[in-house]
Amino acid sequence: QLDEERSLRKGVGPSVLASVPKKRAKEDYAPLSEGQEAHWEVVERILFLYAKLNPGQGYVQGMNEIIGPIYYVFATDSNLEWRENAEADCFFCFTSLMSDIRDFFIKTLDDSPTGIRMMMLRLHSELERTDTAVFNVFEAQGIKMQYFAFRWLSLMLSQEFPLPDVLTLWDALLTDDTRCDMLIEVCLGMLRLVRSQLQTNDFASNVKLLQNYPEMDVRLILQETRNENNPNRS
Repeated sequence: QLDEERSLRKGVGPSVLASVPKKRAKEDYAPLSEGQEAHWEVVERILFLYAKLNPGQGYVQGMNEIIGPIYYVFATDSNLEWRENAEADCFFCFTSLMSDIRDFFIKTLDDSPTGIRMMMLRLHSELERTDTAVFNVFEAQGIKMQYFAFRWLSLMLSQEFPLPDVLTLWDALLTDDTRCDMLIEVCLGMLRLVRSQLQTNDFASNVKLLQNYPEMDVRLILQETRNENNPNRS
């Protein structure tokens, strides 16, 4: 199931930065000046270098979704000097983040305490403990965590929301010392916010809902997460 999910991941991430519509007005197109590079070329080089420096892991599909938001932030910085160093800064930050979540991308570590299967098991256990209503729906309909949570967790929700919302979520996740624990709490918050729909939908509708999470102000999700962790907080 995990191998199948890995093969079905949608390619967005940095490809969004480099995507070119099939039809474009002539006045919108201009070739790059000599010596300039497209964003996708920079991202490709970073991923290639990372793979060479980490031969035991190499490149795994999905890493592009992790590097995309990081590169975007540096490449669009209003400070020109900082923007010119986007590639080096992105490589450093991507490498640092991967040191925390690299086990998500190593198949042989799926069942390790820091592997993706264990993360899904933790989410399953926390859902059973904190939200019996949704848990019972999943159990009754046979909805497994692999159907949606594999992508949510391994890609840190980078495919579930528009890029500006992903940056808002990551701003909270990456500044938290327990970011993997917080990621699980955010996922639980997302499930709570669509609880009423999950309780009334059939299996097919629920899987579609979870794999295509509805548009929502991500600040509501973060607020839901904070309120659940701090019941007395207003």
